[in-house]
Amino acid sequence: MSEYQYYEFLAVDRPLDEHALAEVRSLSTRARITATSFVNEYHWGDFRGNPSTMMERYYDAHLYLASWGTRHVMLRLPRSVLDLDVAEQYCVGDHVTAWTAGKHVILRLASEEEEDSWDYEPQGSLAAIVGARGELAAGDYRALYLAWLAGYSMVEHDEDEDELEPPVPAGLRTLTASQRALADFLRLDDDLLATAAEASPSLGKATDDSKRLAAWVAALSTVEKDQLLVRVAQDHAATVRLEMLRRFRDETPRPVADQPRRAVADLLDGAARRRADRQRREAVRRADEQARDEASRALARERRLDELASDEEAAWTRVAELIATRRPGQYDEAVRLLADLQGLAERDDRSPEFDRRCGAIRREHVRKTTLVGKLDRANL
Repeated sequence: MSEYQYYEFLAVDRPLDEHALAEVRSLSTRARITATSFVNEYHWGDFRGNPSTMMERYYDAHLYLASWGTRHVMLRLPRSVLDLDVAEQYCVGDHVTAWTAGKHVILRLASEEEEDSWDYEPQGSLAAIVGARGELAAGDYRALYLAWLAGYSMVEHDEDEDELEPPVPAGLRTLTASQRALADFLRLDDDLLATAAEASPSLGKATDDSKRLAAWVAALSTVEKDQLLVRVAQDHAATVRLEMLRRFRDETPRPVADQPRRAVADLLDGAARRRADRQRREAVRRADEQARDEASRALARERRLDELASDEEAAWTRVAELIATRRPGQYDEAVRLLADLQGLAERDDRSPEFDRRCGAIRREHVRKTTLVGKLDRANL
């Protein structure tokens, strides 16, 4: 498999200015660069820039993947909407890391798994995932929990299996499109997710109720509204929106998981049991489906044999006509018809008669090697 690497960056809250654009353009002459995006692909060689540094200075989202199995997502959020202490609760080894850079918190979510084959199309992946950034800013930590869970689904963690899970967010049974895309990109095991979701309460309808949001905004003081509008006018609209949604969510009652936090070992064992149960159910389903298919085929064959019995001689005549065409496709049809004639003879206890007539056909056409080969493969 040839080597392939894909880098993509997005500026979400505000576009890069001319000075910043000049700096990122100096890192690559091949990249597709705009004021809000940076995309580069490598089939050989490597990128000169440092993705972490680029996130600290310029961008709000980054996606990287390589054909050997490495996948990274980085998200940058204002520290006013995501506390580092909160993010660190979901950190696990090199799979989920978090740090601060100026006024921002940066998350790095990673998945490492050797690829057997390469068939992933990276274009559009970051666009599908980046919505999770706004959800995190609004206080929805499902993306962080998914990344933490994916970290433990990738490799053995014998020494860490007594570690307790971080706070379980509501709504793990009903992920958003962005969260589902992130879980798929990080290769989160579905059985592990389903096991973890057992302790996740359902989302309350009030969290996205536009009427409640309107009432909450109306209750803000005039001074506070004026301050927010000034910040919007100063080109901080995206940050203001995130902060307002975060405050609204914090002040809106939300369901909280009241079950004890589980150990990683319990989650992994639960996922293994769930996987085994699912595989058993799938095996039973496949066996039942196969039995139904076999019964259906047997019934259809009996009907064919009944039709054949009504004018068996016409079928033998048809076999001779098909063979006389000397065309392989017609040979196939002749062989299928002979197989049904054999089945009819066996059903009616007349196998010696069939063997005699079929043997005569083989002797007559012994030089037609294609036909004889097809008869051999059909055991005729």
